[in-house]
Amino acid sequence: MVQCGAIMIMIICGMLIVASPAVLLVTIGLSLLAGHPMSERGVARLTQMMVSAGTLGAVCMLATLLATGQVRFTLELGRWFDLPIEHFHFTIKFLFDRLSIPFVILSLSLCGIIGAFASRYLHRDEGYSRFFLLYSVFMLGMVVSAVAGTIETLFLGWELVGLSSALLVAFFQTRLNPVTNGLRVWSIYRFADGAFLLAALVLHHLTGGGDLELMMGTAPWPDSVCQISSEHALLVGILLIVAAAGKSALVPFSGWLPRAMEGPTPSSAIFYGALSVHLGAYLLLRVGPMLEKSFVLQMLVVSLGVATAIFAAMAASVQTDVKSSLSLASLLQVSIIVVEIGLGLRYLALIHIIGHASMRTLQLLRAPSLLRDHRAVQNNLGFSQPDSQGSQPTTDLTSFQLRCYRFAMERGNFDTTIDERVTQPFLRLFRKFDTWERRWIAFLSVSNDKPEKP
Repeated sequence: MVQCGAIMIMIICGMLIVASPAVLLVTIGLSLLAGHPMSERGVARLTQMMVSAGTLGAVCMLATLLATGQVRFTLELGRWFDLPIEHFHFTIKFLFDRLSIPFVILSLSLCGIIGAFASRYLHRDEGYSRFFLLYSVFMLGMVVSAVAGTIETLFLGWELVGLSSALLVAFFQTRLNPVTNGLRVWSIYRFADGAFLLAALVLHHLTGGGDLELMMGTAPWPDSVCQISSEHALLVGILLIVAAAGKSALVPFSGWLPRAMEGPTPSSAIFYGALSVHLGAYLLLRVGPMLEKSFVLQMLVVSLGVATAIFAAMAASVQTDVKSSLSLASLLQVSIIVVEIGLGLRYLALIHIIGHASMRTLQLLRAPSLLRDHRAVQNNLGFSQPDSQGSQPTTDLTSFQLRCYRFAMERGNFDTTIDERVTQPFLRLFRKFDTWERRWIAFLSVSNDKPEKP
């Protein structure tokens, strides 16, 4: 009887965790569609109410699991699409375990802080309702990604996070740079999402479904063991590493992260300092047993993390604005987390994610007033600015130091290289296809217009 009661409590808590951001999204979205947007106070109160409900459900889920001695709970909403082919079905399943519950509590807690901050930061802004609509899309995507029990459910949350991130980078629609940078973020996400989708299809063919239990086994995280062969793990793992690199701005996709700072300060804090930038690392944590199946995969993850850490450390040291410097500092910590995952230090990586996300959120929220506070501290301590006759920094740098400085200032030329080596060749090829198609259509049109001979 006690066991049945605990299961019922966990079902209610699981539904509350997922339904809270969904209710927020539907309510704000329907009010905007109906042409009667909610007031600022109404949006703020509803946001805090739904975030509090979701957080309460997550804490109750954790307490119930600890009280009953269970290490995981699976909530399945059934198969929504079940094709005659056995390998292709879409199942919505939520998994609550030692990895997903701490991450979803972190996500909801930080979203609540950002929601309270944004309700004042964007007060009387014409994009207030639009911001909170995208904010609710993001929160729903993070929750679904965190508790996903199948690769399809994880991809659903992954897409919601990517869509809301790109739209919030381009939040200031009347300015050219935010829109351009939003398109660049969206293009990088498209490439990463393509690798993710391909990995899901390969996983279906290998295991007969997309359930993570089929791939990782029924043992609880982090003691699960991958059920597929090392060769297949290498194939799927490489695709998922590409997806994680695009989402977490790892090398060579690091160029979009400073560009994402064009969005409002609340979205910069919650997305690219705290949660979204860690989603790729979370994916690698979730498929950690697959990485251990192949030594090549582990070395690839470690090498990717080390390369990104070196780049981020160099680029962060030469930035001239606070938000770009903080974004690259976040990237440095994310790359260290990736190295920890590659070395198999899963609990350390999870703790690192929680601590870094909390600290970076505070730093980015304080960024707009940082210079004012810094000058106030200097004035209170009696510090004065150096006069014009003071000593000047030396510029006697070696050629190697100059090359490193230029590399850091230009952020590795990753964006330029991708444009020249990848984007432009594809555009030229597609333009040729377009020209050939137009010529072929014109030829067919002329042939059909000829009168028939009597």
